Amino acid sequence: MKIKITMLLMGLVFTVPAAFAQELFGGEENTLADHWDLGDHEHDDKDLFVIRTYKPVYVLAAKVSNNVNRMPHSDNPDRNVDEPIPLNKTEQMFQLSLKTKVLNDVFGGEQGGDIWVGYTQASFWQVFNTDLSRPFRETNYEPEAMFIFPVRYRLFGMNGVFMGLGFNHQSNGRANPLSRSWNRVVAQVGMEGKNTSVVFKPWWRLPEKEADDDNPGIENYLGRSELLVAWKKGIHSVNCTARHSLRLGDNNRGNIRLAYSINIVDNLKFHAQVFTGYGESMIDYNHRQTVVGFGLSLVEW
Repeated sequence: MKIKITMLLMGLVFTVPAAFAQELFGGEENTLADHWDLGDHEHDDKDLFVIRTYKPVYVLAAKVSNNVNRMPHSDNPDRNVDEPIPLNKTEQMFQLSLKTKVLNDVFGGEQGGDIWVGYTQASFWQVFNTDLSRPFRETNYEPEAMFIFPVRYRLFGMNGVFMGLGFNHQSNGRANPLSRSWNRVVAQVGMEGKNTSVVFKPWWRLPEKEADDDNPGIENYLGRSELLVAWKKGIHSVNCTARHSLRLGDNNRGNIRLAYSINIVDNLKFHAQVFTGYGESMIDYNHRQTVVGFGLSLVEW
């Protein structure tokens, strides 16, 4: 019999498996193999359609930009704002991220690989902007589907854990001229060593018709690859995510996000981060800024 825990969030009551509650609110430290159910097969949680954690879940109580994007623009002339938007440099942000496994052992056997679907949402809230009646400036929606399979090798003193291939859609769900979106085929490779995990993700953007492209050349700003390095020891964790266009010259662009967290009570953590470069959000894909924020987190890399 599976024990379940009932949770109350924003007035909604729902039930989650105890294993997910333990992963979300505390318990033993997870490895990449645990994260993707690729460990000892006899002890894997092979249940399908169980909600699990995915990317970091956090709230930034305040984040400050040194260069607010008050006139979002695009190389598509139909996606340009004509007048400045009176945005504050200080706002709040939160990110939610979940995943679930939908198919086990695709190619048969115990190491046949699994199919997962994930969903991540990042919202940027101008809560301190009374002149605009405290609107949500931007919300980015990111559903994806991934095939993940285990690998075993050793490289640079680290153990190979998994490889994957998937489809990723990201958009802000807005009407013109503020619409931004792209679709990608994403590969990924995961390795880990003592207290450290490394995930490398190269991708290829699926082409669109010129008239339908909200953000031409987005890959020259948000990049064609991502490198995540996460370190955790005791109550401290640090992670760094870097993206790059893989081009030189005028298209030599990207971004980097550095985050630090420390446990406060159980799995509640103080969280701080610094972002610099292009594309903090979809509407800012070709806008460069440096942003500093702090708040609380429940899930880290």
